[in-house]
Amino acid sequence: MTLRLGDIAPDFEQDSSIGPLKFHEWAGNSWVVLFSHPADFTPVCTTELGLTAKLKPEFDKRNVKAIALSVDGAESHLQWIKDIEDTQKTVVGFPIVADADKKVAALYDMIHPNQSETVTVRSLFVIDPNKKVRLIITYPLTTGRNFDEVLRVIDALQLTDGYTVATPGNWRDGDDVIIPLSIKDEEVIKQKYPKGYTAARPYLRVTPQPNK
Repeated sequence: MTLRLGDIAPDFEQDSSIGPLKFHEWAGNSWVVLFSHPADFTPVCTTELGLTAKLKPEFDKRNVKAIALSVDGAESHLQWIKDIEDTQKTVVGFPIVADADKKVAALYDMIHPNQSETVTVRSLFVIDPNKKVRLIITYPLTTGRNFDEVLRVIDALQLTDGYTVATPGNWRDGDDVIIPLSIKDEEVIKQKYPKGYTAARPYLRVTPQPNK
């Protein structure tokens, strides 16, 4: 199955490090970061899960829940969590799905045969409270993910959901934003963007972030 942006994230029921888990029910009304890793007790994954654990305060501020996945079993996850917490000096406060039968990996197209026939690549999905897939990033097995970028995109998604704006390249929370080309009427612009705007070109109109 190939997921695309805007698709409903497939629901599933699977074992996990916190016991049996029904994904949509567990997600509730939160945003979700679902990310797969190749295997337990591997070095890159250990650093990634440790970093995710340390980012919990940032996720909480954004109403985000994190959930990891590999094709190892729940008992393996529980043993590995001890290593993560010891070596990364943190507490793993999120579940790790035990996808031993690769059911979820198939639903989310997490196994790429040209990378590996047996383990999941580093896929990451941002899913909104309506269960829609809003971001898909896939990294190769040997490259650790940039979770600062994940937070940046969540900030952009939440901003653009609340306001009629787009974000420029390398945008971070607090930076200026872009008025979409779909907004043409000057009176509407004055109402929507009371801080005014500058235009380097007619199609490139920049305005201060509206909620700052």
